[in-house]
Amino acid sequence: MSRDCLSPLAPGPLGFALPHGACDSHTHVFGPYARYPLAADRSYTPPENDGAALLTQLDAVGLARCVIVTASAYGDDNRAMLDALAAAPDRLRGVAVLSEGVSEADLDAMTHAGVRGVRVNLFRRDGRQVYRNGMGLDALRMLAPRMRARGWHLQAWLHAPDLPELWPSLADCGMPVVIDHMGRMSTARGIEDPGFALLCRLVADGAAWTKISGADRLTVTGPPYGDVDPFAAALTAANPERLVWGSDWPHINYFGGATDRGVPSDKDLLRALRRWTDDSTLHRILVDNPAALYGFP
Repeated sequence: MSRDCLSPLAPGPLGFALPHGACDSHTHVFGPYARYPLAADRSYTPPENDGAALLTQLDAVGLARCVIVTASAYGDDNRAMLDALAAAPDRLRGVAVLSEGVSEADLDAMTHAGVRGVRVNLFRRDGRQVYRNGMGLDALRMLAPRMRARGWHLQAWLHAPDLPELWPSLADCGMPVVIDHMGRMSTARGIEDPGFALLCRLVADGAAWTKISGADRLTVTGPPYGDVDPFAAALTAANPERLVWGSDWPHINYFGGATDRGVPSDKDLLRALRRWTDDSTLHRILVDNPAALYGFP
């Protein structure tokens, strides 16, 4: 049975200007549910936040571009994401979730619409999958040649401690690999964790990208996410040319209650990114790198 997620917060003033052409490289859209209902079997139920709501959010924060990732609550139904892309094709790109039976025509249509990658759900804790739905390694292996032919990349949602085991399968697909949210691990594990150390080496070698994002998911202490600073510093030192940033808006899987810090503010997340970077690195992470990875004009 899924739980109802809280609504996202209004961002509030940042206190600094984002560079021209800045991109949020990880968001989701949900709805309108009358047209694009969620999967019956899902781990959470978010409130509606469709493409129009996303564009309003981008404008409020001062972001010019955005990447929409099909969320696990939609299974392999990419229609809400594709509908949002059609509203602002110069500003938006997509990352899809596919089934093994996807047709050549559908892959061509998605590429034309602005889809530039596919996401696999390999995120586990103690060997158990955390979220239902998503695409696994078997489907990825079958579809990889077709996605390579279209210039797509692979976005992997995984727990960094599992990266040493998973990396050979990801690398064998022959596509650029993007690791979500710095490996989605708790800061309590420390930067010496073997999986995070491998992520840093892969980024340093240019073998993988990562999203220097998800501070609210990694933190133990909460905002302003000071305990995430060493992880961000390790990755920026490794190779700032293989980093992008994403907000994860509208921040699903926050439910309230005594053990929940509440929905994070994009203001706090962007201020953390500003703290981690000088002007040149900030421009690279928000503008230059996403333009190269997602093919923005």
